[in-house]
Amino acid sequence: MTVEITKLLNGMTVVTDNLETLETVSLGIWVRAGPRFETIDNNGVSHLLEHMAFKGTAKRSARDIAEEIENVGGQLNAFTARETTAFHATVLKDNVGIAIDIIGDILQNSVFDQEELERERAVVLQEIGQALDTPDEIVFDHLQSTAFPGQPLGLSILGFPEVVDSMTRETLISYMETHYTPPQMIFAAAGKLKHAAIVAMVEAQFDNAGPREISPPMLASYQGGDWRKSRDLEQTHFALGFESVGFQNRKYFANALAASVLGGGMSSRLFQEIREKRGLAYSIYSFNSVYSDGGLFGVYAGTSEDGLVELVPTLCDELLKSANSIEDKELDRARAQMRTGIVISLESTMARCEQIAHQFAMFGRILPIDELLDKVESLSCADIESAIGQLLTSNPTIAAIGPISRLAPYDEIANRLRAG
Repeated sequence: MTVEITKLLNGMTVVTDNLETLETVSLGIWVRAGPRFETIDNNGVSHLLEHMAFKGTAKRSARDIAEEIENVGGQLNAFTARETTAFHATVLKDNVGIAIDIIGDILQNSVFDQEELERERAVVLQEIGQALDTPDEIVFDHLQSTAFPGQPLGLSILGFPEVVDSMTRETLISYMETHYTPPQMIFAAAGKLKHAAIVAMVEAQFDNAGPREISPPMLASYQGGDWRKSRDLEQTHFALGFESVGFQNRKYFANALAASVLGGGMSSRLFQEIREKRGLAYSIYSFNSVYSDGGLFGVYAGTSEDGLVELVPTLCDELLKSANSIEDKELDRARAQMRTGIVISLESTMARCEQIAHQFAMFGRILPIDELLDKVESLSCADIESAIGQLLTSNPTIAAIGPISRLAPYDEIANRLRAG
């Protein structure tokens, strides 16, 4: 593996990782665009724009875009996250030029045809409707908005239906002109490649795009709180969150390992205690969502209305207990899971491409694999206990949807968590 970085004159950064033993290349552009850079009045514009980018340019129709990449056996896709939107492709090494040309075209020359916009708007509204009908997904949107109220970090990725329904072609063009500029873009590629050749192709493709900076997003301000909605469902979907830290915080790796120890698999504490021992939930796991300047640590469980009575206090007690009782075997298992995830990322060009783009966006550099592994290995049980203890000092965030009549009041749950 050979990682190289070049900053172009127009402000774009090109990051590549040469994986000499492979025959494919994954590449793409990661843009600083997502709900973190939106407002309540245009929430969902990043996601709608992601869809519309594939619907035709000045020289390619939507069908041309699909056929051109698939004619060479390639794959082209995109996704929107809270702080980035990515457009990426995987092709054989000889077809890198085609992929770069297509991605450059859709990001600079999309026409946003009005008929295509109406069709794709309908598709996105159906996607929003599907999410609203999926309680084990929508509960996380409410957890996020309750943890970070009144700020972009609390906005939904998909957006509000009424806002998406009112977006015009001019809304998309204005947003793209503001955010889709070279200084806000990272071009990443991993696979069998030559860095200089990639730089030359990207430089030629984006030659006419001048640099433009944008204002930084509003700083994350975790608040915590309570959201619950009664719905006629078979299960209650319950999520409990706490303030976590950003990528550059020294506690980032400790929080990630804490999530693994608590609910990272079938051998984790919460799975064993709540599902295996007590049979209170079919699904229970913990997570650590991390952003550039903050994060949200949490636990999700799906249970019956009666199960809530025992599940919530048991969960609180297990969290409190974990702040001073982590065992070496638990930490060793969590380390092994994280090590494996890091190593697996080296065996997929797409995973490695995404990893280097993400690391450069968050850290301003690419973290060597040995450095990542050393950070994981250096943490002790006391470090994990301290991380959990610190998480529990924040105001909890609660989100629940389903039959909730037996869910304890917010203050009762918060006071139980503070008892330790």
